[in-house]
Amino acid sequence: MHGYLCIGIYLLQALTCVSASPSRNSQPLDIRLFHSLNRIGLPVVSPDATKVLFTQARYIHDDNNSETFINVVDLAGEIEQLTPAKGGETYGNPLWFDKETIGFLHKNKLYRRGLDEANATTVYSPVIDISSVSYRPGRLVFVASVYPNATLVQTKDLAAVKKRDSALIYDNIWVRHWDEWMSLRKPTLFSVKLEDWKVVGKETNLLQNLPAFHDPLLRWSLDEHTVDRQGRNAAFTVRTPEDGQSWTTNVGVYTVPVDGADKPRLLSSGIEGISSAPAFSADGRWLAWLQIKESAYESGQKRIYVGDLVSGKVAAVAHDWDRSPQSLVWSQDGISLYAVVADSGNNNVYVVDVESGRRKPLTDTGSASAVRLLGKDLVLLQSNTDSPVDIHRLDISTGERHALTAVNQKALKNVYIGSAEDFSFTGARGDQVHGWLVKPPSFDPSKQYPLACLIHGGPQQCNTHSFGHSQWNPNVYASAGFIAVQINFHGSSSYGQNFTDSIQQQWGGYPYEDLMKGLDYLLSEHGFIDGNRMVALGASYGGYMVNWINAQTTRFRALVSHDGMFSVPSFWYSTEELWFPEHDFGGVPFDPNVRPHYELFNPERCAANFSTPTLFIHGANDFRLTADQSLAPFTLLRRKGIPARLMFFPDENHWTSRTANSVRWYTEVLRWISAFTNTTLPYALD
Repeated sequence: MHGYLCIGIYLLQALTCVSASPSRNSQPLDIRLFHSLNRIGLPVVSPDATKVLFTQARYIHDDNNSETFINVVDLAGEIEQLTPAKGGETYGNPLWFDKETIGFLHKNKLYRRGLDEANATTVYSPVIDISSVSYRPGRLVFVASVYPNATLVQTKDLAAVKKRDSALIYDNIWVRHWDEWMSLRKPTLFSVKLEDWKVVGKETNLLQNLPAFHDPLLRWSLDEHTVDRQGRNAAFTVRTPEDGQSWTTNVGVYTVPVDGADKPRLLSSGIEGISSAPAFSADGRWLAWLQIKESAYESGQKRIYVGDLVSGKVAAVAHDWDRSPQSLVWSQDGISLYAVVADSGNNNVYVVDVESGRRKPLTDTGSASAVRLLGKDLVLLQSNTDSPVDIHRLDISTGERHALTAVNQKALKNVYIGSAEDFSFTGARGDQVHGWLVKPPSFDPSKQYPLACLIHGGPQQCNTHSFGHSQWNPNVYASAGFIAVQINFHGSSSYGQNFTDSIQQQWGGYPYEDLMKGLDYLLSEHGFIDGNRMVALGASYGGYMVNWINAQTTRFRALVSHDGMFSVPSFWYSTEELWFPEHDFGGVPFDPNVRPHYELFNPERCAANFSTPTLFIHGANDFRLTADQSLAPFTLLRRKGIPARLMFFPDENHWTSRTANSVRWYTEVLRWISAFTNTTLPYALD
């Protein structure tokens, strides 16, 4: 194969996960190194199941830009780079045209090139941005954001018209979501013919026959889509346009002919909850998807449904399962489904018999995602607390897993990456609560170390045994000299629906009790933890909990609240997803019977108790929790003469997505918590 760079050949038996080494010569995982690690994209399997395409992205600190390029790996672990690695440029959306020809997007053009060819040729040059491109013989399917009933060309022309004013007028209260104000342009599914590797004719809008979907006064979003192998049908999930979009969660799953010959057909009729993760069987006859049956609740039990596209019948699968799958893939014979399932702090792969609902795990630790069929086996992304994400091959018959890539092996050769040490204790309601800790490099049990308690958001999410690239990787805190602790308190997912639902009207109750009891347990069990040098950090709900902690206890030396919540009642009035607080607090805050639920665990109500130094972090474009939720407690502490600091990102949303901002985020956070715990960091901060 003629590629830009042959990365190397790795024998499967020689590949090992990058993991912790107790060697005192190990270097810490410092901020700069952490952000320069390679990140792998979703695996794309070749038609003959012998090769896998994937993107690889990395940040160049000195240049302050990133590069994303495309690789191919075969089943022997031979990796070849197929596109250039250029700072500031992205080669993405890899796909297969046939077993020897790939496609990709670069600067909004779709290209194709043979594996044995050096140059790529243009297939499609759309006039506006497109994404999520897939290929089936004779046709492309993609997503483009267009005006109501407009083509791509018409959308380009309309976007070029200069308005005399900048006003946006709304009657429906679904006016913004996450970090965007709703506009007339909506993400829409299109298809277009392809002949002799060139686009022929006009693009077909596959959503054009949906009722009310082109009413400019109603806002909606295309969530997910997939196309069957035969190229006959596409399936997609979309929020139903209605006046109550901000307080309902009605997301339906539809199928539509890829050529647009018929209008979309709703499969989830009569169910008002969220549909997700549609997946076609190999023969295209069956569609499986995940369904929450409860309306106005995004964290309800996800159940597997299967629809027969010939008869129209729909049936539930494994309806008695007290776990929520995250994604689905059909077996080649259509007998089974492979599901990624959040399970006790792991994301495991299960095989589920469609007829009987029987299931068994194929993996039991770490975090799997992006599962794909690879002949008789599976290929997936896999990570753990002590090993970054790589592509693995999973033998379905034996359960054995082999890494096909090790993209960070060289960078982490002499770097300490700590493993998670699990523990459990009796928490609220007498339930067993699960957590883990990660120790610092050169750990000495005879010494005492400060503790950093990392509190997850959601709240109906969970910490997982995974290696994340966000601001909450426990190994970054461990490498800074802290015992990093993560506890999956009541309300966390992956421990059964009852445990998840228990947080309703208990935001500052059961979870707070769990966190305090968990820390008490660790202090009683481990003399190497210095109970006088503890800090707590959290984002979103975790930021709320940090504020609640500030109102309830003085046991922490310092706190960090990222995009947190200070006033629970005002949160309802300013957020964009009203179903979230209305579900968890039992209604609306202007109802006199419900208002006490909002006030019971409201940090603002206990503002007089705030006394712990806190670093507040917020993004200007966070519409889930607006910036005043951090400005208010910052003002409170400063006015009371208590040390407080505000780190504000004008260009960020609910997360800190820009890598340079993430570097600064970690720098200021470690500076803050090390200063108040009298901890000497093992490396200098920029």
